[in-house]
Amino acid sequence: MKNKSSNLADKLFPDISPPENEILNIPPEKRKLNTETYDFTVSTINDYIANGHMLIPQFQRGYVWNRSQASRLIESLIIQCPIPVVFLAQNSDETLAVIDGNQRLNSINLFLSEDFSLQGLTAYPELEGFKFSELDPRFQRHILNRTIRCIVILKDTHPQIKFDVFERLNTGSVKLNAQELRHGIYHGPLMTLVEKLSKNKLWKSISGLKADKRMKSDELILRFLSLCDDWRNYQKPMTGFINSYSERNKQTDRKKLESLTETFDLSLNTCFRIFGELAFKTFNERGVKPKFNAALFDAQMVSIYELNFSEGDLKKLEKNRDKIIAKLSLLFHEEDFAKYIGQATTDKIAVINRIRIFRDFIARFKN
Repeated sequence: MKNKSSNLADKLFPDISPPENEILNIPPEKRKLNTETYDFTVSTINDYIANGHMLIPQFQRGYVWNRSQASRLIESLIIQCPIPVVFLAQNSDETLAVIDGNQRLNSINLFLSEDFSLQGLTAYPELEGFKFSELDPRFQRHILNRTIRCIVILKDTHPQIKFDVFERLNTGSVKLNAQELRHGIYHGPLMTLVEKLSKNKLWKSISGLKADKRMKSDELILRFLSLCDDWRNYQKPMTGFINSYSERNKQTDRKKLESLTETFDLSLNTCFRIFGELAFKTFNERGVKPKFNAALFDAQMVSIYELNFSEGDLKKLEKNRDKIIAKLSLLFHEEDFAKYIGQATTDKIAVINRIRIFRDFIARFKN
């Protein structure tokens, strides 16, 4: 049960996520960042990370700095060399998520946690081999008292603007793709669930994404869940549609997570029972090697989810598999459907119509 403090906090700090699809029609006055600037001491930042007030999302590539790079950052603090600005995003619960500065803050946190000794120093080689606790107390206080300029993107900034800013700040040697960015910006139970679902053995086998190092599998699953939620009101771009869903559901509760898991598992298993290894793949009567098609994946999975076949229906469909596959091969040759799964596949008309066409196609076979 919530106490008076929590009830008051709900009123003062409401979840102000925008309604669905507003993200694609942002009024001019909302197309800007709302920010505040802070000079946090290293000590404050370290405390914030420790108590969960400041969150460092773990992206696909995670922490990549070597110890020499991390040590030179600590040395920069010692010699009072300016540290690049850190960008943070304010969440609805007042926590701060790091959107640029992951490597820097991780390095500082690891050093203060006694994780490594200084190495590769150029200004103060005398400090080589020292851990934080081994430094003279005056060095320790000097490091802890250094300030780092932090620009906080406030929670009332439109989520798509936050995402766009993150993309602009994404200047690493290996740039993060859309799902890796999303995994950081919308970190929480939903992204953890999607990551777990992507390890499903049947899914990895059918999709062919067995060695997925850039979260393509996660994005496809999140795309499916987003479309299941409200595909009839889909608006392009697909990235914005998925972002909007991710923003609204990032802190979803356990009951909803269980429901989403069931939705994915049941839809996937049903597709396999009906189409076998040809699920999500285009092919023709000449036996061209099947290839995974993301647009067809949308159509099949969302259609199966919506039709919610009974066990009796599924047994009929399994018996008619050969007939279904033969008719499906013909469907791939129909001009409209072929276009919807092969050209401009994230346009509104393509997304909505391919789901409608496929849903009507497969529904005929249960009778």
